Amino acid sequence: MTPVLTWIWAPLGVPAAVALLATLARRGRWVAYPALLAAATILASGAGLLTQVRGEGAAVSAAGGFLRADALAAWMLTVVGLIATVCVLGGLPRPHARLRRQDNRFWGLSCAFMTAMSLAVLADNLGLLWVAIEATTIATAFLVGHRGGREALEAAWKYVILGSVGVAIAFLGIVLIYAASLAGGEPTLSWSRLVAGHPLDPTLARMGVGLAVLGFATKAGLAPMHSWLPDAYSMAPAPASGLMSGVLSSVAFTAILRVQAVGDVALGPGLVRWMLIVGGLASLLVAGLMTLTQQRFKRLIAYSSVEHMGIMALGAAAGGPLGIAAVLLHVLGHGLAKSSMFLLAWRIQDWSGSYLIADVRGLLARRPDLGGPFLAGAAALLGFPPFVTFVTEVAIVVALWQAGLGPVAIAMLVLLLMAFAGIGRQVLAMTLGAAPPPGSAASPGQQAYSGPDDAADSDDAADSDDEVEADEEDEADDAHEAHESVKVGTASGPAATGQRLTRPVPLARSSSERRSRLRDAPVALALTLAAALSFAAVPLRPVLLDAAACLPGAKIERVADTTDGGRR
Repeated sequence: MTPVLTWIWAPLGVPAAVALLATLARRGRWVAYPALLAAATILASGAGLLTQVRGEGAAVSAAGGFLRADALAAWMLTVVGLIATVCVLGGLPRPHARLRRQDNRFWGLSCAFMTAMSLAVLADNLGLLWVAIEATTIATAFLVGHRGGREALEAAWKYVILGSVGVAIAFLGIVLIYAASLAGGEPTLSWSRLVAGHPLDPTLARMGVGLAVLGFATKAGLAPMHSWLPDAYSMAPAPASGLMSGVLSSVAFTAILRVQAVGDVALGPGLVRWMLIVGGLASLLVAGLMTLTQQRFKRLIAYSSVEHMGIMALGAAAGGPLGIAAVLLHVLGHGLAKSSMFLLAWRIQDWSGSYLIADVRGLLARRPDLGGPFLAGAAALLGFPPFVTFVTEVAIVVALWQAGLGPVAIAMLVLLLMAFAGIGRQVLAMTLGAAPPPGSAASPGQQAYSGPDDAADSDDAADSDDEVEADEEDEADDAHEAHESVKVGTASGPAATGQRLTRPVPLARSSSERRSRLRDAPVALALTLAAALSFAAVPLRPVLLDAAACLPGAKIERVADTTDGGRR
């Protein structure tokens, strides 16, 4: 097997083997480290393929043409590997954490999830692409409900039902595209053949492309098919939330780009362009309105994903080399920022004992190791310089203007300001707001963990903490890093009555502090890369343009359809 073929098969084989190993292995802390190996393998394979498929039309095929690595697939595989590496690093079990029977299952499902996403970006056959997207639904459904409890199970069922509806609609669309290809004499679902000009029946192709885009938009979380997303992202364990928001939505959006390419060649850009404009603006509107009223910080971050999917949809609607390249760079920048934010939200929830925004105040003063990165991550999501999201959002606005979609660009800016106000107000209240007085209900250390699982009306509600995975809970460690609960007073004071007063106590440099700094490393790495990418945009320009050139939409002027169907 040549090295190039190894880079195609390795991101499929290694994560699948690790998933099987985690399923068969007994309980052990070591299972997380093969998962890290799987993520690193995907990253290395994507980077290796990027060096081999440079130039327009360059691609490597395998498995009889069912798998195909072009510059777009190589870029997306690199994104999957990088975000997965950050999420797995951030979710590694702590040295003294209790191990539970669900731990192996969690890492096994995570690796199966990575396998499915790698298959989705490498698939040349649209049917195989659909199978891979459906496989992500199965794996992530168990990850969403992994922690147990009424709310987590409800979120998992909502995700399964709505996700299945979406992929069913996409399946119908792909069947219609296959039927439309009969006009060329030989039916096919090969994406490379379809975008090369394989004749399609216009009526069937129009219905098929429209339904496929609608179905995959449900998986991507575009409004109005987004209702599963806030619940699923907020209930899943932090590494899974990072993978779903940072990678799964982007992989589903890549499927939209593939189907859009088929529609652009066969029908012209009009149909999919306006579907993406409507979905993009609706997503920005929903995100702007919902972030103003959110009470839980993980749901706030989840609605930010809806916002960024809307930004990507508008970039794809603009098309052209600038628009598509900006979308591809935005995929990476958003994934890095969002994965770091979910990892930070997990730690904030463990430390504060609450998932409510109102219970977290003065984070910068009380926990600067959490407040500083959380504020920086929010700045990245809001598109502040020097983060790469600022560069990509400006490029998408310019691309919309160049495509003759000035009113859409203005509407995008107005809706972004609404989302900016909602997210900014909530994040500033958490980081800079006045800290609650010691002993109040919102003061860390005064109450047991009150996460969503505690709301379950079941006999084992008291055991909900035991059902949370090892990488999602160790309240005692974070509480110790922040403060110590000490008894103070004389025989007639609080100590005599058994009362406990909580106050910050400076800690000596210890192994616990060193572990805390190690746990900060993935977040720091992700945010540093998100900032560095803005300076690397120019050096990355040839890579991004090669990836964009794989899509006919990057070569089509999108001002208006021409009389020959929009092709030029």
